[in-house]
Amino acid sequence: MAEDPFLTLAGPGRSAMKERGSTFLGFADPAGSEGEVRTQLEALTAEHHDASHHCFAWRLRDGSFRANDAGEPSQSAGAPILQAIEAAGLTDTLVVVVRWFGGTKLGVGGLVRAYGGAAEAALRAAPLHRGIPAQRFRLRYPYELTGELMRASEAAGAVDISHGYADGGREGELTLTVPNSGVETFRTAVREATADRVRPTSLGGCTLYREVGGGAAS
Repeated sequence: MAEDPFLTLAGPGRSAMKERGSTFLGFADPAGSEGEVRTQLEALTAEHHDASHHCFAWRLRDGSFRANDAGEPSQSAGAPILQAIEAAGLTDTLVVVVRWFGGTKLGVGGLVRAYGGAAEAALRAAPLHRGIPAQRFRLRYPYELTGELMRASEAAGAVDISHGYADGGREGELTLTVPNSGVETFRTAVREATADRVRPTSLGGCTLYREVGGGAAS
């Protein structure tokens, strides 16, 4: 069960630059899976179908990544885009840089600077948030244990707490989210607070997001 928070994009970032006649547009977007990456790439390629190149890189939380030069010289486009993502410490992130050729060749060094610069600028323009791996739980309990359970939940850093009823209204029900780093504390606190009468039921993993301010270079 992963406990480490991670940094990702909270929304899109865009950039535009010109280099010796060529136009470079940068598109930075959150992407949580290879399926999302493919969908976004297809949409951008269709929208800018007249461009000379659609170069990209992505990096996901599971450690997978890819960089694609899309017809540019090897290591001149995808690699600097990926480097911009990694330098910003981001994951679950896709960056696409679309180029319209302006008639003047830039050379490998010029392409590296242009693609890397467009990627960095797009990431700087994107809002960020920090993802915190968490678990969602449900607890059913006798009403007299409400206070004990709320104190145990708060001690573990639980959030998104919802109150309800179970067993035809004869029991209370809590659903709440606990950061992975506090799950063991939460289970122990519930067990001790209720003399082992209540056992949390896991409803699966989720992610809590906390805003961290400006773009990747902030």
